[in-house]
Amino acid sequence: MHAQRHQISRPESGGNYQLSSFHFGKPGSGKKVYIQAALHADEVPGMLVAQFLRTALLAAEADGSLVGEVVLVPAANPLGLAQAIIGAPFGRFDLSTGTNFNRTYKHVAADLKISLAGKLTADPAANTALVRQHALASVASWHAATDAEALKKILLGLAIDADIVLDLHCDNEAVIHLYTGTPLAAAIAPLTALLQAHAVLLALEAGEEPFDEACSRLWWDLAAHFGEATPIPMACLSTTVELRGEMDVSYELAAHDAQALIAFLAHSGVLRLAQLPPLPTPLCQPTPLEGVEPLVAPHAGVLVLRQPLGATLAAGTAVADLIDPVSGAVTTVCNTVPGVLFARTAHRHLLRGMAIGKIAGATAFRAGKLLSQ
Repeated sequence: MHAQRHQISRPESGGNYQLSSFHFGKPGSGKKVYIQAALHADEVPGMLVAQFLRTALLAAEADGSLVGEVVLVPAANPLGLAQAIIGAPFGRFDLSTGTNFNRTYKHVAADLKISLAGKLTADPAANTALVRQHALASVASWHAATDAEALKKILLGLAIDADIVLDLHCDNEAVIHLYTGTPLAAAIAPLTALLQAHAVLLALEAGEEPFDEACSRLWWDLAAHFGEATPIPMACLSTTVELRGEMDVSYELAAHDAQALIAFLAHSGVLRLAQLPPLPTPLCQPTPLEGVEPLVAPHAGVLVLRQPLGATLAAGTAVADLIDPVSGAVTTVCNTVPGVLFARTAHRHLLRGMAIGKIAGATAFRAGKLLSQ
């Protein structure tokens, strides 16, 4: 293993922020895997999982069972980790610009549609290598105007040529769930089973360029653009892994999740084990991100939740009550689509329009920007 430090800030920015990445295995000897944690810096579970992964990867490197390269970034957002508002960590948005740290990554396909014109062939492997070469060049040409953009450029440059990208997040309160591209539904199935995820949410384009999509969407966009004569495989399995809720930080959970990720790397051919870990029966089948129903508070009040996380709900189920503490009036909030309650707010007093929870439904009905802010 060797560590690298990447300079984020410039001298005139008033800070001295650096990103650390840890590199295991030998580049070019097999698949490349990129794993990062806490891009939203106040989402802590992934940082603890990364500590277990580091130990496992060091052992695999030492005993020769690591085939390929793994890049681990255990704290992907030094800028957000340094932010707090009146004692509360605030790592989801950059305070200097207001932008979400997991949005507005460069979608390099726009550059590659021009730079690859006339260069692709009928050889999928050669095309894959060429796409990765041009993708790295496109990221390198990205002009970063702020420290937040500089961070995003560094992260994307580390990941854009990877075969597998695992972006470890968590929700406010949640069961494990995944976001990935629709063309990757079959490839994500082993990870779904190993993590015992309760929802897998698929989209061709979620909107606003989140990190995992910046790494993978270029492949199906380019394949559609250039056509079957110059085949371009889906060469990057990229996913956002939501490791339950913000308070779900324990050695037991982190060890379980790291073990599942290591097992997934073994099933992906990145680790050579004497015996592959068995795949459990999955808890869910993928559903469209367009089928997620966000439940929001119709007015301010005290939130009383009436359904457990992970519950499969029929349409019209009473999910929560909202109580006006002054008048005593009670409003019952129900879901309108059947599905799994996979995430909810940790707050118990809400203002009008604030999120209550999210239901993973099987039928697409939404369009536009599909991710919560």
